[in-house]
Amino acid sequence: QLQLVESGGGLVEPGGSLRLSCAASGFTLDYHAIGWFRQAPGKEREGVSCISSSGTITNYEDSVVGRFSVSRDNTKNTIYLQMNSLKPEDTAIYYCAAIQVVSTTACSTRQTWFHYWGQGTQVTVSS
Repeated sequence: QLQLVESGGGLVEPGGSLRLSCAASGFTLDYHAIGWFRQAPGKEREGVSCISSSGTITNYEDSVVGRFSVSRDNTKNTIYLQMNSLKPEDTAIYYCAAIQVVSTTACSTRQTWFHYWGQGTQVTVSS
């Protein structure tokens, strides 16, 4: 069964950090571009970041630039989202998604582009 599983969410105080993981089972992520998305209560799901299959191209939504960092470890079949300087407005369910690509530099947060989705992990930023 092909699955993506997110982990690493939790409750953190403003200014704190979390590292989310997105692990794949049933397939390898080597030839997949990955996107991170989030959905806050009462809001639509939005793109946060993406990373190309080569890992050389990354993009970030404006509000997380300089605070979030996406990376991948293909040897562990896992993608990471390091989140620093967290703010209450970062509170959301965070999802990862994957799409098999030919281009090693393809990177997008267009939701309809992705084929596989995880179930999400809750991140709550509150004092």
